[in-house]
Amino acid sequence: MGKTVRLWFTVRMADETVATRLRRRAVTIPAYATALVLLVGLAPILAPVLLLVDVARGTPLAATRLALFGIVFFAAELVGLLASALGSVVFVRAHARRLAWHYALQTAWARVLFGAARLLFRFDVAIDGDEAVPPGPVLVLARHVSLADTLLPAVFLAHRHGLRLRYVLKRELLWDPCLDVVGHRLPNAFVARGSEDSAREIARVRDLARGIGLGEGVLIYPEGTRFTPAKHGRALARVAEHDPVRHRRVRTLAHVLPAQLGGTLGLFDACPGADVLFLAHTGFEGVTTLRRVLDGALVGRTIRIAFWRVRAGDVPRANAERIGWLDGEWKRMDAWVGAHSTVYGSSRHERSVSGSRSVSARSS
Repeated sequence: MGKTVRLWFTVRMADETVATRLRRRAVTIPAYATALVLLVGLAPILAPVLLLVDVARGTPLAATRLALFGIVFFAAELVGLLASALGSVVFVRAHARRLAWHYALQTAWARVLFGAARLLFRFDVAIDGDEAVPPGPVLVLARHVSLADTLLPAVFLAHRHGLRLRYVLKRELLWDPCLDVVGHRLPNAFVARGSEDSAREIARVRDLARGIGLGEGVLIYPEGTRFTPAKHGRALARVAEHDPVRHRRVRTLAHVLPAQLGGTLGLFDACPGADVLFLAHTGFEGVTTLRRVLDGALVGRTIRIAFWRVRAGDVPRANAERIGWLDGEWKRMDAWVGAHSTVYGSSRHERSVSGSRSVSARSS
């Protein structure tokens, strides 16, 4: 536990200056509090207006659902901030207990948001490969297609299996005050995408994986950004330009971006004894903009999740072979997504491309 606490401080100090952090929070925390007050205060006026808009547009109460979720979201942010402050005061001299408090808080925050979204937008969840998850140490490589899918690891790995996760996240997420405050009180790395000093960012990711033990894991999104068709084309073009041999391996990818190698290989180097857990999912495709949510794109969907695990001894040690292995596993993820994806319209109607013999996860 002492190593974890030292790592926690190391990652925090490497992140940014205290002044930068305080300036950002002086903007975000009042803004989120104001948003909550406005949503709650104007609810008697907004509710009938949004209902009329939904009826006029023929959407399944999508705007009304989104407004209700907005109230839950901003309330969860402020409650999370208060709980973080309370834990920091109560456990000011007990670093291990303060760390445990914030791990629990991070999981609770994600569960509240995911549970509210699931209730309001009435989507189902099904899981394959749940038995592959425990125990750690494990490196988690997850698909990324929507902001909503960032809640899946906390709900279905941290809560469901008690896995303590350290996250590699993009720095832009620091504009979410709860992620900013709680995230910096845990061993996470907020990396700057496109940084001119990529070696420094990779070193921070590598440091994050050092010392993980039983019941712990590090999560990274190897694609580096959310999947969109436009990003897909640009990503394949970059691979073709820099590594034609690798491009021949990944050019058939259709549903995921080719994995970016720096941070992912850094994790393998830092923790060669950890198994690798892959997290695939479908159901959040197309829910990348506010307009799509307002069209009702999320209502009534089925979110399908799959896990599979590769033992540490089966991961190649040589870099060239490891890249080839990673591309092969990423093609497996692409194939799974293609086989289980669903074509959604702007309403609850959907056309299944391929069924899944999944286990319902309603108890999550």
